[in-house]
Order: sequence, then structure tokens, then C-alpha cells
Amino acid sequence: MSRLFRSISLTASALALAASPAIADEPEDQDAQPEMTKGQKELAELLEGRVAGKPTSCISAYPNENLRVIDGTALVYGRGKTIYVNYTRHPEDIDGDDVMVIRRTGSQLCRLDNVTTVDRYSGIFSGAIFLDDFIPYTRVKDSKKY
Repeated sequence: MSRLFRSISLTASALALAASPAIADEPEDQDAQPEMTKGQKELAELLEGRVAGKPTSCISAYPNENLRVIDGTALVYGRGKTIYVNYTRHPEDIDGDDVMVIRRTGSQLCRLDNVTTVDRYSGIFSGAIFLDDFIPYTRVKDSKKY
């Protein structure tokens, strides 16, 4: 009987060990940030020297202002002292190879406006972009310049 008990005990131990999750090696630097994507680096360069303001649901849309598409990251509107960044609800859907078709309800660009995308080469519908609040980033004055 002791032989049978020992066999069952070893089998149960083996099953418990097999069912337990593998313990991964701990990274040496737990505070290390994941590497930035190309789009995140591009946006970081654009925002350098700027301070974020209070998010807004609509911005004034002027015909001579351009909307910059940063693949997989954000949409950037405006130029000069203040630019507006819209990270969208699904930034991974932002693709510079697509053409955005924006159907505005008024003179402003708002988070509830209908934005679809069309393949640049075939003209076929390729998706939809769901805007989020626009975050203003204003250039801060450098006190050393004065």
C-alpha cells in the first residue's frame, strides 16, 4: 500500500508542477520604459518645448491649416504657437497611406465629426477614425532668449 501511495503522491506532485505557471526572469531594470515607436518619437519631437493645455472637444478649422498624420500615433492640427493633438480612440488605425475624409457639421473640427479613410491608391473605403478630445500644446517662451 505504501508503494501505491508514493506513486500517487509523485504523480500528483508532477501534475501540480506542470500546471503551475512558469516563472519568468525578472528584468534587471523594472523602471525601464518600452522603446518608443517611430510615430511616438516624431510626436515627441513636435511637442518638445510645448506645454499641454485643457482638452477641448472642438477646435477652429481654418482652410490654410494642415492636418498632420503621424502613423499609429496621433493627428496634429495647426502650426505656430499652439498645435492641437488628437490621439483618437484607436491610434493604431491611423495610417499615412490612407486619405482621411472628414465630414464636419460646422466650421469647427469636433470629436463627433465623421472621419473615414480611403485607400490612397485604390480609392476603396479602408476604415473609420473615432476622434477624441483635442489637446492644445502651446510653445513656452524661453527666458534665455530675452
